[in-house]
Amino acid sequence: MFQIDKNVRRLTKDEINQYEEYGYVTALPVFSEEAKQDFDKLFVNLSSRLDKSIDLNKTAQWHKASLMFYNLCTTPQILNYVEDLLGPNFVLWGGQFFLKEPKDDSVVPWHQDIQYWPLTPAKAVTVWLALYDTDEENGAMRIVKGSHKGGMFKHHTNDAKNLVLDQEVSDDQINKNDIVSLNLKVGQISLHDDGLLHGSLPNYSNRRRCGITMRFSPVKVKADLSVWPHFETQLVRGKDIYKLNPEAPIPRGEATPIEKFQHSSEFVEQW
Repeated sequence: MFQIDKNVRRLTKDEINQYEEYGYVTALPVFSEEAKQDFDKLFVNLSSRLDKSIDLNKTAQWHKASLMFYNLCTTPQILNYVEDLLGPNFVLWGGQFFLKEPKDDSVVPWHQDIQYWPLTPAKAVTVWLALYDTDEENGAMRIVKGSHKGGMFKHHTNDAKNLVLDQEVSDDQINKNDIVSLNLKVGQISLHDDGLLHGSLPNYSNRRRCGITMRFSPVKVKADLSVWPHFETQLVRGKDIYKLNPEAPIPRGEATPIEKFQHSSEFVEQW
């Protein structure tokens, strides 16, 4: 469905070293410019299923609900990049949209994903796929390079209405010289470590900004089900000899998540 970029490849040694040193790699080719209209159709198709009262950003588990979404997440060229970082045996456990419509003043505060994820060991790679061109003007994700090596940063609660998350790392903990904007063309991806500080500013432009995140971890990672009873994995490459987590079936059709945390059993009857 989505045309692959002729420049797609594997990670170079320098990119793998950059990921280890700075916690991210960006502007990796996956899909061609010709896929632009198909990505727009995908976004409209899936997002329009939601009732207008439901915020797309507050839905997740799309990889467990929608075969179309799952197939996108398991594009071999994406999995190749992830394998270069995680090794041959890994699972998919998260799939979500992050949308900022034109002139959207929503902000993702500085945070670390490991603040939210009850995973042991803390080892996850997030793929951020641009469905539309993404830059500083329309609210591209920003990261603090190398911050994944700083351990857990102190988060505090901020209930401001324009914040997408309520846990925030204060600006005085941020080295502003290390801030990098992960600008992406449609069809490109970035990869970042779960300990990396990141966030995003408002969309000041007249253009939509939307990306899809895909969360991957090695099969040795275990979730605390007392905290995340909805947690399930889908083996997407290699073998899982440990069986540490519940498994979700591959979607057989098209269901629609309406909340952030849902079990795969909620989607089965919709297929």
